[in-house]
Amino acid sequence: QAQLVQSGGGSVQAGGSLRLSCVTSALPYRDASMGWFRQAPGKEREGVIIIHESGQTAYADSVKGRFTISRDRANDILYLQMNSLEPEDTAVYYCAAGYPTRMTMKPGEFGYWGQGTQVTVSS
Repeated sequence: QAQLVQSGGGSVQAGGSLRLSCVTSALPYRDASMGWFRQAPGKEREGVIIIHESGQTAYADSVKGRFTISRDRANDILYLQMNSLEPEDTAVYYCAAGYPTRMTMKPGEFGYWGQGTQVTVSS
C-alpha cells in the first residue's frame, strides 16, 4: 500500500524559512509525478510546485523565487524548501504523487497524498 509520510513544518515569522520532507513508499510505479499542494482555511487546495515524471517543473506564481522542490530518488524523499515566507503562505501543506499524462497542478490528477502538515507564518 502506497504511503507518503510528511515531516517538517511548524510556525515561523515572516521572512523565515522552513523545509518539508515527504518519504514515499510502495508507489505502484517508480516514475511518478510528485508535488506539493497547500490548502488555507476556506480556500481550495492549490498546487505549489510540481515535478512531472518527465522532469518538467511547474511553480505557482506566488512562490516563484522563494520555494524550491527537490527529489532524492535514491531514498524516495521529496523536499520543499520555503524561504522568505509570508503570512499568505499559511496553510496545510500536502505532498502528493500521481501519474498524470502531462504536466498539471490539479489536485484531482494526483491519487496519493501525505497526511498534511501545518505551516503558520506570523507577521
